[in-house]
Amino acid sequence: VGWWGLASLPKLNYASKKLQHVMYRGPQSVVRRWLQAPFNFDGWRIDVGNMTGRYLDQDINAEVAEGIRSAMDQTNPDAWLVAENADHSPKDLDGVGWHGTMNYNGFARPMVNWMNKEDAKLPNFSQFPVPNPQFSGAGTVSVMRAFAAGIPWRSLVACMVLLDSHDTARFKTVVGGDRKRHLSGLTALFTYPGVPSIFAGDELGLEGSWGEDSRRTINWENSDSWDTTLLAEVKTLIQIRKERDALINGGLRWIYIDEDAFGYLRESKKETIFVFISRKATTVSIDLGAYGYTVKETLYGPSQSGSTIRIRSKSAASGVWLLK
Repeated sequence: VGWWGLASLPKLNYASKKLQHVMYRGPQSVVRRWLQAPFNFDGWRIDVGNMTGRYLDQDINAEVAEGIRSAMDQTNPDAWLVAENADHSPKDLDGVGWHGTMNYNGFARPMVNWMNKEDAKLPNFSQFPVPNPQFSGAGTVSVMRAFAAGIPWRSLVACMVLLDSHDTARFKTVVGGDRKRHLSGLTALFTYPGVPSIFAGDELGLEGSWGEDSRRTINWENSDSWDTTLLAEVKTLIQIRKERDALINGGLRWIYIDEDAFGYLRESKKETIFVFISRKATTVSIDLGAYGYTVKETLYGPSQSGSTIRIRSKSAASGVWLLK
């Protein structure tokens, strides 16, 4: 049996105890072997994890996920197990199987449907070349909240946070090449709970209108086509994400939502950060004093001080501020 009828992609029958031994139960199984010296893999990504162990009326997906997780915990407790679950169901992330998934439903889809260029006719997540849906800020946050609320927190922070992938249009193409809007999306990517994930070439400004079109080769021989301005901004955001405890260990509290912008707090025991994201020109005033905070330092975006964040921009804008 081939996956979707493709003979080169055989479906494995995980009901077979021998197969389970070879794949993850045995001491030298595939899963265990590559986590050990001399390979020392950091983890496993399971392609189409939602279809693993499922065929017709057979469904042992949870058993397989828990078996792989158990083998990894015994071999290297720090290893990461992430599944590409395109048709996410909350029960797939119950905390005892996959650590997390590629967060299409709770981040990528709502962000793309909020940020996309209004007249773009790209193959969206339904794979049909029709105009992308246009979410409001409130609708976007509602989808993100619903996804996060349906799973354990430890599962949310173990999910890959992404704006695009090898199976979708490139985010730069989605936003019509609007660098400010692109940077707003990237700011959200690096500050939202989870594991920020960049599809190779996004940081250089590669484009693509759909999955296969997005898998373009990076021109390593000539960097003239690279968006070095975008690359520098991405490096700055990466550094902030790696250094700030609130972005690593903090919770998530939404405190501002309107049609074209939203803002949230990331609060940990050590520090608090406020993040603002807009998709177009905006004039807003956000009272942090109502939550007991004032700005200590501007980490990214327009400089701010005091207890009120004031944004007056002629295009999309984003910012990250350390609070006290």
